[in-house]
Amino acid sequence: MKLLILAAGYAVRLQPLTLNTPKPLLPIGGRPMVDRILAKTESIKSIDAIHVVSNRKFFRNFVEWKKLRKDASKIFLIDDGTMTNDTRLGAIRDMELSIRESSIDDDLLVIAGDNLFDLDLSVFLKFAENHSDGVSIALYDVGNIEAAKRFGVIRIDGKGLVTDFEEKPQNPKSTLISTGIYFFPRRKLAALREYVNLEGAKLDAPGYYIKWLSVNDKVYGFPFSEKWYDIGDLESYKRADEEYAKNRKGE
Repeated sequence: MKLLILAAGYAVRLQPLTLNTPKPLLPIGGRPMVDRILAKTESIKSIDAIHVVSNRKFFRNFVEWKKLRKDASKIFLIDDGTMTNDTRLGAIRDMELSIRESSIDDDLLVIAGDNLFDLDLSVFLKFAENHSDGVSIALYDVGNIEAAKRFGVIRIDGKGLVTDFEEKPQNPKSTLISTGIYFFPRRKLAALREYVNLEGAKLDAPGYYIKWLSVNDKVYGFPFSEKWYDIGDLESYKRADEEYAKNRKGE
């Protein structure tokens, strides 16, 4: 299994913190955000390579970060070639680029680089294994309609099959949202290139691809109730930083 960390965004809502530092390398409770994500994957022995896709502006930041990692030999960095938020490729094209340039031909766990959670990933992967005829995504109930408007909103049936997906809807049909944790069985990777090559395909948020997949294939949703942190602006970043510092989560 391969792990892909999506870290090529510019996080303009977190400026000035992200003017010279990529969002996944911002410290949360004294540790870079991406290190806390990787700590959640350490017990998953089937992961034999970690791929991190960055933009060109912050690529050197990740090169320096990698030097400090004990597992540096299994970390592979991908430069998506962009320098500004206006020229960004978008998460979906970054995924396709990473798979193509790294010649990934294996089951793939994808995690957004700003994703903080208390979910036991081994439980999620067990769910994905039992639903290997489709793609699996981790879901979280944000609890209210107003909050749901900022995310990809999901509805699932009794078997966990995604029946509806809307990216940042004005009138959400549920409060269940996609968290940016995805599992793609090896045989499902080819569909990503098909989607990227579609005329008019939206390539920014991964939810657009997941929505397309839910119509053209199978997508299963795994709701979890453990803590999940949305770090979208300075206020939410400060709140998460303080909570992790207080509780020393993941130390």
